[in-house]
Amino acid sequence: MAFSYGQKVKSNEEMKTIFGNRDNKISHGGYAGLSVGYTQIDGEDVMTLGGRAGWVIDHHVTIGLAGNAFMNSILIDGYWPADQGYNDGYYLVGGYGGFFVEPIVFPNFPVHVSFPILIGAGGVALNDDTWHDYKYEDDYYDPYDWDSYFVVEPGVEIELNLVKYFRIAFGASYRYTSNTHMAYVPKDLMNGFNGNVTFKFGKF
Repeated sequence: MAFSYGQKVKSNEEMKTIFGNRDNKISHGGYAGLSVGYTQIDGEDVMTLGGRAGWVIDHHVTIGLAGNAFMNSILIDGYWPADQGYNDGYYLVGGYGGFFVEPIVFPNFPVHVSFPILIGAGGVALNDDTWHDYKYEDDYYDPYDWDSYFVVEPGVEIELNLVKYFRIAFGASYRYTSNTHMAYVPKDLMNGFNGNVTFKFGKF
C-alpha cells in the first residue's frame, strides 16, 4: 500500500510547464486554399482570386504564404487633365501577397473563427487597354505608370468544418497599404475592405 501511494503522489507531482510537457505530442498539418473575393478600388467593383498554403501547428495556428490578384477590368478615371492630352482613364492591373499567420479559436468545433493577418507587398500598373483587348502588336506591357507598395491585411473568418479534410471560410478584412506614387492618382488608392470565400483542403 505504501509503495502504491508513493507512486500515486509522484505522478500527481509531475512538473507542469508553460509550453506543455514533452510527453504531449504537438499535431502538425497543413492546407492549401483557393479564395474568391470582392473589394472596391476607387469606387470600382473588383473581383479577386487568391491562394494560400499553410502549415497548421497543433490545430490552433497556421503560418504560410498567401496572395491575391485583381481579375476584372478596373477603369480608373477622372484624375487626368484632358487639356494636356491624357486619356479619359487608365486600366489598373495588379495584386499582392506575402506571409500570413492565422490564429484559430476552438478549431474542433464545427463552426469556429480564425483571424488571418497577411503582411507583404504588391504592385499595380495603369495601362491604356485591358488585357482582354490585348493584341500581339500592342505594347501592352509598357504601362502609363506603375508602383509597388507594402501591405498589411488583418481579417476575421467564420470557418465550417464540412468534412475531416475540407473547410470553407467566409471572411472579411481590411487592406492597409503604403502610399502609391502614380501621377494624378490618390496615394491611398489601394486601401479598402475585402470580402472573400475560401475553400481549404488539407490536414487540420
